[in-house]
Amino acid sequence: MSESNETTVGVPGDTRLEHLQISKPEARWRKLPIVRDLRIAVGWQKAMLVVGLVITAFFVLVAIFAPLIAPYGYAQIKSADGVAFPTQAPPSREHIWGTTVGGFDVFSRTVWGARTAVIAIVVAVLLSIFAGVFLGLVSGYFGGWVDRVLVVVADAVYSFPSLLLAILMAIMISGGQSSLWGGILASGISITVVYIPQYFRAIRAEVIRIKDSAYVESAKVVGASTWRIMTKHLLKNSTRTLPVILTLNSSEAILTLAGLGFLGFGIEPTAAAEWGYDLNRSVADVTAGIWWTAVFPGLAIVLIVLGITLIGESLNDLADPRLRARKSAGEVVGSIEDTSVDPTERPNSDEPVVEEFMTSQDPQIAVVSRDVPDESRGVINDD
Repeated sequence: MSESNETTVGVPGDTRLEHLQISKPEARWRKLPIVRDLRIAVGWQKAMLVVGLVITAFFVLVAIFAPLIAPYGYAQIKSADGVAFPTQAPPSREHIWGTTVGGFDVFSRTVWGARTAVIAIVVAVLLSIFAGVFLGLVSGYFGGWVDRVLVVVADAVYSFPSLLLAILMAIMISGGQSSLWGGILASGISITVVYIPQYFRAIRAEVIRIKDSAYVESAKVVGASTWRIMTKHLLKNSTRTLPVILTLNSSEAILTLAGLGFLGFGIEPTAAAEWGYDLNRSVADVTAGIWWTAVFPGLAIVLIVLGITLIGESLNDLADPRLRARKSAGEVVGSIEDTSVDPTERPNSDEPVVEEFMTSQDPQIAVVSRDVPDESRGVINDD
């Protein structure tokens, strides 16, 4: 009879160790901002976030694959055989959304316009976030006269109208006749100047709140450099509200670029497709009953702004613990009456939960607690 070399740990007859499940470390992709928000969102919060993500992702994909989706170029007015497109033609098999007064294909212009909109969003966000976050870190961490000067400048800049500033930038950059990058930079710079104070205020407030925390003081004690404290400790813990500001910034970039094009200071039609310019050219068409030149570019602006706004609203709810806790009645375990606590009511040991808790403690303590009169028990609990 051979002896077993296996070592068994535990109590004979106790199978709890066999059924013990050790949780594995959570994957990093599950901690990404949008993925994490989708996991914790409930009810209308989750519905808004999902709808916003679907709409925004749709426009991003259209912008990426615009050359494959659009049947014609954004400035094309002739077919491959050299025949000019009809002007103000209604939707047909050759032009599914009709043509404009200049002979452009409406569907192709709308698809190519998505690429221009996405580029404008990226430029505006990148320019704004780097400047605003850096100034917020410096102002909140150092304080003193630097903080006072930056706060005064931010309050002054915040009062500038973004559209008026965008018009001035467009005139300064390209004389009011913008190329693709001229119009995008005009929009991006105007949004950057106006939205830097928002990033600045959000980051500054968080840095002031956490710069005296224990882990920051510990980093100073061990000799960490100022740059490491600002980037490693303060920056990582002060960017919770940035996703909400990013969505607002993105929506404003779209509307500002469209406003420039509608007023005639946007991108030239031969340089790139832009929805604001197409709306400007379709004003006279609407009065003549030609609806297709204005409906589709306008609908594209509304949808992309709606998608980004829905994401921002849901992220705002999820960033606020008071709003994040809201759930529908079917998702809450128990009603309000079941979960409310009356401070004057004494726990009843006959309840199953209380009984299980009392018996799970030391038997002698449980016996003593049952034998103590009610009046004495109340005094002991108060002490």
